[in-house]
Amino acid sequence: MVPLAWVAVGILVVAGVAVAGTAAYYELKPGASRSGAAGNSTGGTPSTVTLTDDLGRKVTVPYDPSRVVVLGPSIMDSVYRLGLRSHVVGVDCYSPAFGGLASDYSSDQIALWNLSDRMCVQTSPSFEYEQLLNLTPQLVLATTIVSVAAVESITATYHIPVVMLQPPTLGDILIDETLLGQIFNAASAASTLNLELQGVLANASAVQANLTAQGTPYPTVLVTYSTDSSGYWTFGPGTFGESLIELASATSISANSTLPYPELSGEQVLASNPEFLVYGVGFGLTESSYTTAPLWSDLGAVKDGHLIGIDANYLTEPGPTMILEGLPALLVAFGHPASPAS
Repeated sequence: MVPLAWVAVGILVVAGVAVAGTAAYYELKPGASRSGAAGNSTGGTPSTVTLTDDLGRKVTVPYDPSRVVVLGPSIMDSVYRLGLRSHVVGVDCYSPAFGGLASDYSSDQIALWNLSDRMCVQTSPSFEYEQLLNLTPQLVLATTIVSVAAVESITATYHIPVVMLQPPTLGDILIDETLLGQIFNAASAASTLNLELQGVLANASAVQANLTAQGTPYPTVLVTYSTDSSGYWTFGPGTFGESLIELASATSISANSTLPYPELSGEQVLASNPEFLVYGVGFGLTESSYTTAPLWSDLGAVKDGHLIGIDANYLTEPGPTMILEGLPALLVAFGHPASPAS
């Protein structure tokens, strides 16, 4: 994203670079109601769909395109779950110096989604337009790992439509599934997936209501997806990460930050004294990666053993998996019942 996307590039030299970069790329944008309208002068199968994407951009795209480039693991998650993998001809990658495909996608994702280096479109540290053009896409689906300048160039210079899918909250993920269903003639699959997502969200809301009725306070937490010698990278207000924490019936110690993706110093974390510390693992990050963070051994959550390692994809990629697997995992980790009745 701009300018955080380029700030994130500076983080790439640390362990777990893809995790930090992916999370930092996501910037809250003004919310907009997203909808699509099909167009066809003959009245038969529509040839195009005009819609409003997550950044409020009105975009006309080909209906049910067969050659699509996906720039963002969270979108690839959605596309796969909607049964649209065969439409995908390209995906985002870092430069080979930073790990290429493996820096954006976990080994499990690469295997499950049948991704290969041949599909790579380098998005960082510079966008490689030639790689995109060689794939001859009809449509690009992108998160804000792609800069505004790159989006404008793709559209204005190369006349390839770009739809930005950047849900600011977990609830907005469902809106994006509907949008993808409209683009790809997959409304039924989108409806089925959304019913599953709604069930998990409804259960989380019921857990909240039950805790409130019992007068049980929410635990305070720090959720961090990367650390360095300066502090702990986390989520601020108005971000999908904060939405995840709230739906897991917890209170983030960074909820009042003035930044969407702040780095909290060791002193700030120690003063806030969170009951739980959740950290992302994968992409080279393990618990030992965090132990060198400032004042780690002094934190109450560390002393009490209230440490929760969770797949970094669950924390940094606002797609269906964040709801289906990440949210339930946090509910259990925080000691909440799996369902209100349990």
